[in-house]
Amino acid sequence: MDSAEKTVSTNRKAFADFDVLEKFEAGIALTGSEVKSVREGKVNLKDSYALIKEGEALLFHCHISPYDFAHQFNHEPTRTRKLLLHKREIMRLMGKIKERGLTVVPLRVYFKGKHIKVEIALAKAKKIWGKREEKRKKALDKEVRSALKYRK
Repeated sequence: MDSAEKTVSTNRKAFADFDVLEKFEAGIALTGSEVKSVREGKVNLKDSYALIKEGEALLFHCHISPYDFAHQFNHEPTRTRKLLLHKREIMRLMGKIKERGLTVVPLRVYFKGKHIKVEIALAKAKKIWGKREEKRKKALDKEVRSALKYRK
């Protein structure tokens, strides 16, 4: 069995807007036309998020483009999809979300062997001042690196 991972899509905005605390790997329940679209790389995680309702983990607003050759049997692009997690993982996520006010954000969609997986993360939203501070640190680091480069 091939366990090589091939990333299909990443959610770059998640790393800009959230502090990632803990990552989880989840399967995802898809229809046939959705699987074919994912294989073509037509997935967008930009505004998607996950919630836990009635003991099930659900992925909202994940856009999987319709498959060109499915015609009448195609899927709705932004439908709610079920994430496949163990019960204890769902309970753990529920507890942390309620306890500390965290959010569950999808980070990437990838193939692990022949299975499609979603990497989700417990994350805390960054404040505006936190984003500014991060930009300031990056600019200072870049300045220091360039100064050291020319010094050598």
